[in-house]
Amino acid sequence: MQIYESITILIVLLLVAILSAPLAKRLGLPFSALLVIEGFVGSELIVALGFDLGLRWYHFHDLVFFILLPVLIFESALNIDVRLLLKNLIPIFILAIPIMLLSTGITAVLLYYGIDHPLGFPVVAALLTGAILSATDPVAVLDVFKHIKAPQRLSTLVDGESLFNDATVIVLFGLFIAFAQMDAGSFSGIDALKEFISVFFGGIVVGAVLGLLFMFLYRVSKGSFAKSLISILSAYSAFVLAEHFLHVSGVMAVLVTGLCISWERCKHVEESNFVEKLWEFNAYLANMLIFLLVGITITVGMFTSHWLAMLIGIVSVLIARAIGIFVVLPLVSKLPYVDPISRGYQAIIFWGGLRGAVVVALALSIPIELEYWYTVQSIAYGVVLFTLFVQAPTIALIMKKVGVK
Repeated sequence: MQIYESITILIVLLLVAILSAPLAKRLGLPFSALLVIEGFVGSELIVALGFDLGLRWYHFHDLVFFILLPVLIFESALNIDVRLLLKNLIPIFILAIPIMLLSTGITAVLLYYGIDHPLGFPVVAALLTGAILSATDPVAVLDVFKHIKAPQRLSTLVDGESLFNDATVIVLFGLFIAFAQMDAGSFSGIDALKEFISVFFGGIVVGAVLGLLFMFLYRVSKGSFAKSLISILSAYSAFVLAEHFLHVSGVMAVLVTGLCISWERCKHVEESNFVEKLWEFNAYLANMLIFLLVGITITVGMFTSHWLAMLIGIVSVLIARAIGIFVVLPLVSKLPYVDPISRGYQAIIFWGGLRGAVVVALALSIPIELEYWYTVQSIAYGVVLFTLFVQAPTIALIMKKVGVK
């Protein structure tokens, strides 16, 4: 595909996305849901008219994983209230890691026995799918929260969970991919745990070191443009150094670097507004492209051949989420120095655990050498579509029902 064709496609995609925003409000749908519909309809029309642009789902992997994903992680870290995050760190940590690991395990078990095809869908496929589906994306929920001015603590819990949850899931995903590509006899649980710890905490160390460096550069730089450029350099420097050169978690590095810049940004009020708007725009653009790409890469065959697997995936995710939120999370409220999390908050956190950009990015990253890649991708897309078209539009109703104002 020629460069001008790529640019033309990008322009058309962005124009469609921009024109969709007012229509989404009129229809009462999340913006991301309408983008998926338009991407799907557009791609089907092109095929029906006999055109082939040469676009395939695997063309989008590098764009999504190496360009768009760091933007989403860094923007979330940059704009979260670090002080509120620290105040609610214990419940956020429990949501993001222990409950996420529990959800991965429960989802994997339910998928494995629900699909009941050990040869076509082995244990590692179930674990891989469980990990992918444990990544939450609160963009649509946070949009509702902003519109109705939801309590700040609730927003922090949902946003904070997603921030740390996504980073952990991506590390876990890489581990399961490595497991899937090696001989079963060469896999060791101890080695896997060591690898997880080294990749996870290695990313944190890289992010902390670069974060301190870029905090200093941010502090001494003058003007909004310079500070904005430093923020962009910090995000991609952290990702590339960690992921490519040091082979640790690039996402964890971006997350920690973003939190460092967020802390420093609070001290520079005049320039911080510009930096905030820049990253808000970057994230807006990244989300638009990702959900359009979801629509483009969806095929009718997913629904005709894998509808039952999709349904099992949706039910499994909801059951796993319910156990984590309504059984484990109430125990956290009994810990010292932790403010209780009400039943109403628990209900919203349960229903607001949407799946979105990160799930899509990981689904697009599954090597096609794995026999079950299409099944995993279909399940992931089915769950994403359910959260976009069912959970996201009804979150305001849930808030009203449980009495959270």
